[in-house]
Amino acid sequence: MEIGGRSERRSSLSQINVTPFVDVMLVLLIIFMVTAPMLDKGVDVNLPEVKQAPTLKTADQALIVAIDARGRISVGKQRVASPDKLVAVLRQARRNQQDKQVYLEADKTVTYQQVMRVMAAIRRAGVSKLGMVAVDERH
Repeated sequence: MEIGGRSERRSSLSQINVTPFVDVMLVLLIIFMVTAPMLDKGVDVNLPEVKQAPTLKTADQALIVAIDARGRISVGKQRVASPDKLVAVLRQARRNQQDKQVYLEADKTVTYQQVMRVMAAIRRAGVSKLGMVAVDERH
């Protein structure tokens, strides 16, 4: 339509439509909310065999907790009667050096339950970092 010799012009849209952006963000939020609880749960895995075991460079500064084939626990060469006694022994051994490394050696015939009980005792003794010792299968 012409008014006074001029045609009506349509005004251009000067605002950005954020609706698609909000839709995408809500979908991502839902995806993260669904997947986040799955990150805390364990996944069934087949544990690999050790081809080359790492060497302990600080063996003189480390405490070695060992579980033999009979399930007996020892710290270094000192025999410990139970996981509960292990807590007291580790606290005493680490009294002067709180940063002392603790490594756990377990015979391959020891049950998972026994290893977990010892690991729980080590944690109760105040050890936050625990190393697991493996033997190179070539030896």
